[in-house]
Amino acid sequence: MDDVLVLRPAVAAEAAEISSLLARSWRENYAEFLGGYRTERLIARYCTVDRISAEIGATGAGDGWLGWVIARAEGELAGAGAGGITTVGSGEVYTLCTSPAHQHLGIGPALMAAVTQQQRERGAERQWVAVYGPEDPMYPFYTSQGFTPEEEAAPAEDGTEGPGLLRMHRAV
Repeated sequence: MDDVLVLRPAVAAEAAEISSLLARSWRENYAEFLGGYRTERLIARYCTVDRISAEIGATGAGDGWLGWVIARAEGELAGAGAGGITTVGSGEVYTLCTSPAHQHLGIGPALMAAVTQQQRERGAERQWVAVYGPEDPMYPFYTSQGFTPEEEAAPAEDGTEGPGLLRMHRAV
């Protein structure tokens, strides 16, 4: 990648930009896979400006939420990721996405490394992520990062039809 890539914690003024990136990513990558209705429900739950603002404000509140890490390429928001410590010795990647214009440029692995480093600094030896089974658009990325499936996909918990969550893990 030729652009200068800057990775850093998000600040409150970036909440709307992160919200927009997440919603766009969900729509472009998951609407066909999960269905439009289910995708919009997930966006309404996880991608609102109010939620992102609160999460940015909660950074440092505890190891369960380690905050948003963003990637900027030449000033433009290129990606975002977040995670935390879920149990002693285990971290979780809660979300990770790159803008369509910045995919396949090494930004996803850079964000993954930053989120992983946060967790290692707090004692994580194992890292988890949940995907919607092997057909999930992010499954190839996570397997390329060393994650392997741990459990069979559980049924959807939101009352909708479609794939449930598959837990994957790796040593860190």
